[in-house]
Amino acid sequence: MKTPQRSEQSQRYRVIGTRPIRHDGEDKVTGRALYGADIQFKDQLHGKVLRSPHAHARIVSLDVSAALALPGVRAVTTAADLPRLEERMIESGEGVENVKYMTDRVLASGKVLFKGHPVAAVAADDPWTAEEACQRIQVRYEPLPPVLDVLEAMEGKVLLHDAITTTSLGKKSKQATNICLHTQFKRGDVEQAFREADLVVEREFRSKTVHQGYIESHNATALARADGQITVWTSTQGHFPVREQLSIILKLPLSRIKVVPMEIGGGFGGKISVYLEPLAVLLSQKTGRPVKMTMTRAEVFQATGPAGASVTRIKVGVKKDGTLTGLKAWLAYETGAFPAAWGATGAQCVFAPYRTRNLLVDSYDVLMTTPKVAAYRAPGSPQAMWGVESIMDEIAQRLNLDPLEFRLKNAVEEGDLQVEGLPYPRIGLKETIRAVLAGDHYRSPAPTQPYHARGVALGFWKNNGMQSSALVAINMDGTASVTTGSPDIGGSRASMAMIAAETLGLTAQDVRPTVGDTEAIGHTDVTAGSRVTFATGYAVHEACQDALRQMDGRVAKLWDCQPADVSFREGAFHHAGGKQPPLTVKQLAPKLTRTGGPVLGRASVLLNSWGAGFGCHVADIAVDPDTGKVTILRYTAAQDVGTAIHPAYVEGQLQGGATQGIGWALNEEYVHNAQGELLNAGFLDYRMPTFVDVPDIETILVEVPHPGHPYGVRGVGETPIVPPIGTLHNAIARATGARVRELPMSPPRVLAAMQAQAQPIAAD
Repeated sequence: MKTPQRSEQSQRYRVIGTRPIRHDGEDKVTGRALYGADIQFKDQLHGKVLRSPHAHARIVSLDVSAALALPGVRAVTTAADLPRLEERMIESGEGVENVKYMTDRVLASGKVLFKGHPVAAVAADDPWTAEEACQRIQVRYEPLPPVLDVLEAMEGKVLLHDAITTTSLGKKSKQATNICLHTQFKRGDVEQAFREADLVVEREFRSKTVHQGYIESHNATALARADGQITVWTSTQGHFPVREQLSIILKLPLSRIKVVPMEIGGGFGGKISVYLEPLAVLLSQKTGRPVKMTMTRAEVFQATGPAGASVTRIKVGVKKDGTLTGLKAWLAYETGAFPAAWGATGAQCVFAPYRTRNLLVDSYDVLMTTPKVAAYRAPGSPQAMWGVESIMDEIAQRLNLDPLEFRLKNAVEEGDLQVEGLPYPRIGLKETIRAVLAGDHYRSPAPTQPYHARGVALGFWKNNGMQSSALVAINMDGTASVTTGSPDIGGSRASMAMIAAETLGLTAQDVRPTVGDTEAIGHTDVTAGSRVTFATGYAVHEACQDALRQMDGRVAKLWDCQPADVSFREGAFHHAGGKQPPLTVKQLAPKLTRTGGPVLGRASVLLNSWGAGFGCHVADIAVDPDTGKVTILRYTAAQDVGTAIHPAYVEGQLQGGATQGIGWALNEEYVHNAQGELLNAGFLDYRMPTFVDVPDIETILVEVPHPGHPYGVRGVGETPIVPPIGTLHNAIARATGARVRELPMSPPRVLAAMQAQAQPIAAD
């Protein structure tokens, strides 16, 4: 196999930019790695959840006595066991949440607000007895009309909550509504900009609810000990946020809760909120025994947070020479049964790649009788940006411009304003577009056969910084141990080891990375927001610097000089006067005992400046004119990745994100009946892409180092899901002449659009 060439950026480093074998690879491929469902205690109980059969109903009565009377049943918990919380907004993982509704999300009180809403939970000696006990719980409901469409929900004819009003530009409305939040970004005079434009295009786009599609289902095992201490084992993207959510929901001190992160079989934003964890704790408190709970696949689809549906209206004004004059967006997002703020996130992303003096973006978060939405890889951005990319492509066609040259002409660069008004730091959008223009795919002839075409689109995710902690211990044999608080989903153990190795002058295999529980490491925010390699990697670098400062003093003792005379560079300690030969960490380590004892570097960071992520994708497709089926012939994903720590993992992130975006574009959607029942709650009917649907995805790694990171790192994991929808939409439009403005662009929708395009236009 040909060894991949190292990039010019990575050649500056010894370890960064190489492709070592991941440290946890053997355990993962042999099955030794322990996931949440692998936890076993000899005296453990099994928990099951009774869920609502209705999408919207009042709970008239609830009787658990028959369940408790069943032999083998040890405890039943309902909303009556949860404390009532006052209204207060908190950071909950990657987003914000009102604590008043956290308990109702875990166990319904008064009303059920989606099919699958938990009503009660049972702990029994085995899972079959627990399931039977759930069936014996007697609940009487008063069904209410479901609300399953974003625009219908905004009308407010059926209200989910009596006390929720619209918060708009910092002020609350007086009347109850399903619109929980309205945000606005504005600059210049967008209406005047449209009057000055030579061409104005305005369109409406609709997307459906989609699920992250992780393979491992949600799980939790809890043990409430006699001394009041609680331990929870769970597969999560953030064990510190789990601890905080449990503390709030159960009104327990943080110090009494320990959360142990297990290996995680995918999350993509969907494993941040707690679902089973509070129930397992309540049942363990009642029984004094460990309680294990695992969701079925149907429960995952019906009762955990997907990405919300949306309705977007985009308007763009442009001069004949291709200069944008004004941009306007109206965005309405499904939040599910409880308030969320993903519309505001989408508003920040919608026009992110484009420079303009005149802009107006309004976003609305809308309550519906569906599960509360959760993050899904660049949350809010895919729904917003595909409509923009469709219009940009339509404009390029109408003005006879190359679609990428048109985007390049209007692309933002350092100093240009973001949607929310802040200037961009150093970014690589233009470099990314130019890399695609110069790439093999775009320079190759575009398909010319009937119903074949090429499409392009841009994507953006703002990335996150947030809080991270790290410990770096220097071992007596000259190796190092790195402990962080970031659950490893995409290979971050290897990235942390490589950053430490680069900083300390070691090899990647000289560093052993581990993920510590909530008592082993300082607070660390979620593995989400494309923040781990950036923020936790920053903390690892700083912890290594702390260790090196300590070792400067040890070397000074050995050399009988001042610490200021010792410096660390090029992988070794050097004497300022050149009086001593260089000394490596491996050479120093055996001497640590007689120079002062163990060396433990530590660091905690709170990063408020991070590098934005831009991507550009290209796809060649063929559309079957008889069925509307889209076949992807070739696909390329390019992205500014800052510095690729482990290029193979970066390429994997681009390929994985693109694949999920392809599924979102072509096949995936929640299908509900009129009663609000999800009809495709399983992988058999929820149509995710397989290897037969996706070609080998080519990648182009553009490395424009982020100046706010010691190694120039930018987050890479979320941007790649954004461009595929627009890319495939534009390719379909160029292949068929029809633009499908409702997702997914499944064969029936593509065929209907083609047939509508072929119909003669009736005379007035």
